[in-house]
Formats: sequence, C-alpha cells, structure tokens
Amino acid sequence: MPLTAWQRRLGRYGYRAPERTSLRDRLVPPMPDGRGVPTGAPSPLLARMGVALPPALWAFLCRWAGWIGPLVITAFAGLLTFWKLGTPNAIIFDETYYAKDSWSMWHYGFERNWADNANAGIMQTPQHIPTPTGAEFIAHPPAGKWVIGLGEELFGLNPFGWRFMVAVLGTLAVLLVCRIGRRLFRSTLLGCVAGLLLTVDGLHLVMSRTGLLDQMVMFWALAAFGLLLLDRDRSRARLADLVGATADRPDAVPDAAAAAAARLGWRPYRLLAGVCLGLDCATKWNGLWFVAFFGVMTVLWDAAARRTAGARRPYLTAALHDAPWAFVSVVVVALLTYIASWTGWFATTGGYDRTWADGRKGLSPDSWGPLHNLPQVDMTWVPAPLRSLWHYHSEIWNFNTTLHTPHTYMSNPWSWLINGRPVSFYYESPTAGKSGCTAAQCASEVLGIGTPLLWWTATFALVYALYRWAFRRDWRAGAIVCGIAAGYLPWFQWQQRTIFLFYTIDFEPYLALAVAFMIGAILGSARARGDRRLLGGIGAGVLVLAIMVNFLYFLPLYNAEVIPIDDWRGRMWWPTWI
Repeated sequence: MPLTAWQRRLGRYGYRAPERTSLRDRLVPPMPDGRGVPTGAPSPLLARMGVALPPALWAFLCRWAGWIGPLVITAFAGLLTFWKLGTPNAIIFDETYYAKDSWSMWHYGFERNWADNANAGIMQTPQHIPTPTGAEFIAHPPAGKWVIGLGEELFGLNPFGWRFMVAVLGTLAVLLVCRIGRRLFRSTLLGCVAGLLLTVDGLHLVMSRTGLLDQMVMFWALAAFGLLLLDRDRSRARLADLVGATADRPDAVPDAAAAAAARLGWRPYRLLAGVCLGLDCATKWNGLWFVAFFGVMTVLWDAAARRTAGARRPYLTAALHDAPWAFVSVVVVALLTYIASWTGWFATTGGYDRTWADGRKGLSPDSWGPLHNLPQVDMTWVPAPLRSLWHYHSEIWNFNTTLHTPHTYMSNPWSWLINGRPVSFYYESPTAGKSGCTAAQCASEVLGIGTPLLWWTATFALVYALYRWAFRRDWRAGAIVCGIAAGYLPWFQWQQRTIFLFYTIDFEPYLALAVAFMIGAILGSARARGDRRLLGGIGAGVLVLAIMVNFLYFLPLYNAEVIPIDDWRGRMWWPTWI
C-alpha cells in the first residue's frame, strides 16, 4: 500500500509505516532471543571497536542474552542489598513488631505478646530472648511473618536474620522485572533497563534491607504479574494453533467460528499466579486489589486474543469460556492459599480469638466488619475454627480502617509520586570520634525515599503510558497502568488514615517498567533512521546515567552511612524530607 502524503512528511523525522505481520505474530510476537531465534552477524558496533568475537561465542551470547543480562543486573542488586545488611545494628521502625512476631510464629505457630523491654534483651550482648506470653492481636495476616521467620531460623533473632529473606525477595524482584520487561516489550535491552532502574531506586533498596512486610506484598504481586504474562503468551499460542495459524502456516486468515469455539485448555501459569496472589493477600490485605485488577486484566487479554483471531463477539466469548476458569484460578486458588497461611493458628488453640466461636451459635453483628448492620445469623453449620477466624478478621478490619493516630511521617497519597514526605526509619547524630564520625557532628539515617530523579521521571512516564493505552490501545501500557492502579488508587479512599509513602513499594516495579517503556520510545523504532536512533540512544543513555548518579548521591541515606551533618543537610532538598 503506498504511503500517504502525511506519512511521507513524517518520514523526514524517522517515521516508518508499520509492516504487515502474520496472524500468528500478531497473537504471539517473537521473542528477541532464545532457542531458534536467528543470531545474525556479530555486532557492527563491536567490529568498529576492534572486538572480533568467534561465531560460536556470538551465537552463545545471542542464545542466552535473555538470561545473562538479567542475572548480571541481579548480581549487582544483590551486592547493594546484602552489603552490610545487618547495619544499622538496631531494631528500626516497624521491625519492632515483625521481627518478634515472626520468631513467635516459628516457635508457637501464632503471634504472642512480648514484654516492653524485650527489644533491649534481644539487642544486648550476650543476647537474652524473653519468653513471650499470651496471644497477641495482630493487624496483618501471617504469611509475611512466616517468611521473615525463616531468615531468623537460619541466622538468629538479629538484624541480619530478620532482614535476610526480605533481602532475598527484593533481589529476586530485580530478576523478575528484567524478565518481565523482556517479555512485555520483546526487548532484552529494555527489560534490563527496567531491572537496572529498580536496582538504583532508593526506596526499593531501603525496603529490601528492612524487615517489613511491604516488600513481600510487592514481590508476590510482581510474581503473579509475570506468571500471567507467561500464561498470556502460552494461551495465545494455543489459540493461534486452533485457528490454523501454526508455526508452519503463520499467515492463516482469522477464523470467527474457530476463535469463538476455541478452548484454551490447562493453564498452570495462571493457577500459580493465583497462589502468588493468595500469598500476597496473606501478607497484607492490600493484596486483594491485585487479585481484582489482575483477574480482570487476564480475562481482557483473553478477549483481545479472541478478537485478533477473528471472534465477532470476543468479550461475550471470553465472559462465557474464559472468565469462569479465570475466577477459579485467580480468586478461588488465592482464597485457599490465604486460608492455608493460617495453618499455625488452626493447629493450636492459643492464638488470638482461636476459640471465640466455641459455645456460640452464630456471628454477632460486630463480626460482619463493614456489614455490621446485619443482624445476628445462626452459623453453627460452619466449623467453629472458621467462625473464629471470621470474627478475628472483623476485628482486624475495624483496626485497619479506623487507624487515625497522627504520626510524624504519615503522608497523603497525592504527594507520593513526587516523594513529598518520606519516612525516616532510623536516625542517629554521632559527634566527632564516635561511630566513625570525622566532623564536629554527623548524621546516620535510613530514609525511606525513592531516587528523586527516577520518581519524577516515572511521573512523566506514567502520563506517557496512559496516553499509549488510551489513544494507541497499546496493551503493554495498559498492563503497566493496571499494576500501578492496583497498588496506588485504593489508598485514596483512606486519606485520613495513618499511611506512609513506603506503601508505594507495592507498585514501584511498574513505574520502572513505565520508564523503560518511555525510554524505548526515546530510542525509537529499530527501523528508524540511523541519526534518529543515535540521538535517541544519547538521550536515553544520559537519562539513565543521571538517575544512577542521583542514586549514588543519596546512597548514604539508604544504608545508614555516617556522613557530616552538612552533607546530610545538602541532601534534604525539600523541608518536608526532614
């Protein structure tokens, strides 16, 4: 088809008309590297630099580039995360709850009460671990504390022990983002850029080095997102085969009847995603929003696939054939996983509210949480332990939705994207000669704040992703926006509640993906003119380099490094950061 006059004008600025692709490639675009992908000639850039690679080595690098790059970046992230992980050697911020609760989980099966001076005994030398007594009311489910407790079982009840597993998951999250970005953008380069950006995000580093639950909420949701991407490619490949667009015959025409009648079969990746989402909810309840958003997203992906394959009523077809199984895979599996996380509480009788239902015939109105206006209902047909768990959940709901106690570092979600009010997890101000201080006065802080330049760039990248989704119908942008929305939008209904900026870690990986997506646009299409690609590469490189420099500048505030107080003040760019 000849170009229009307008397209010819745009061609002066690097525009190229989209190439016609086969039906199979529209359903399952090829990956950039891996088994069966042509390697081509060695890089001309390396040739210009005088580097001659043997053909066998070049083929190996091309074959495994999708793993080599991500693993190198993950190793870099692990080095940053585990370097002096036990520093500061103190119980910081909410570690005072989760470190002890996690230890209780592994020794008693449920959380127990600790004496007010327990922290002093735990941190003293020689260590004295007090014996907790009685059941403790908790605000969050047990899965995250089981994970933290595993590190304590391996390395002891000390800062390194209760931070270890969080650090492992934070490091693995970088690998997940690299691989997710590669599959999402069909570009190993952009996947590695996204992983590198997550690595040099200050908030991600702080949360990976702190024994809190929020990093695990992020990890399990991210793992589910990656599994749903795998499921998307696998199910679309099966659909392509069912409508005749096989690998040997990719140019088959869309088939309305076959696309509507196709059954996509066993989908193990979506089931695993349901398990991950269940673990997400079993860590903190805000994981429920990822269940809802991702559950809808996977069904919409099925509808889009059927539309591409030729179905005349793709959304109705997906609602009838795909949505019920998606509900089972995502919602039902997540619920069963969630209940399984309470095994320790079920296996004993000492947990909080464990025997509440014994001798009671039903549930009182206060047990219905947000539906407290309902009358008392006879629920004796439900086993007593499950009724006790329901009542316990109503109390957790009431606590979490009525927590309005003012806090020095609480913030409003409207300011989160620009890092308006970060959270100081730890602060000391040693004087000369103490703790390595070389000035008259120094500062040592762990500040929960993202790398400023990265987050401010991500704000623009989010706008770009919204544009691509709304006006270009780009499913990749829609997926990124879905992840951000699931972790961000629900907090706007709790603006009077005591909430903190570090809750943004739940959706931070999708911001890194959004920036990588925008960088891909800056780089330009692979078919763009050489000068356009050169300018785009320079611009993208300068942006990534500037973000890395900004991260290094703020690094002392992420790992409690002792610095002169004037250097600390120089990093307090806004008054609200103090």
